Amino acid sequence: MFAIVLTWVGAVLGLALFVAMAASTFLVDLDDALRERRRKAATAAAAVPSVPVQTTPTA
Repeated sequence: MFAIVLTWVGAVLGLALFVAMAASTFLVDLDDALRERRRKAATAAAAVPSVPVQTTPTA
């Protein structure tokens, strides 16, 4: 009886570890994708030359 309980406890802990490892991989990939998106946006914003605003003279 004790062996059966330990087997189930081990199985549940193993599944929990498996799910945690899979979730952490997903979160790392998501974080990398968001970081790359932010880097591309910052690079694109820096590459666009700023045009000074020209005002028309009023007489």
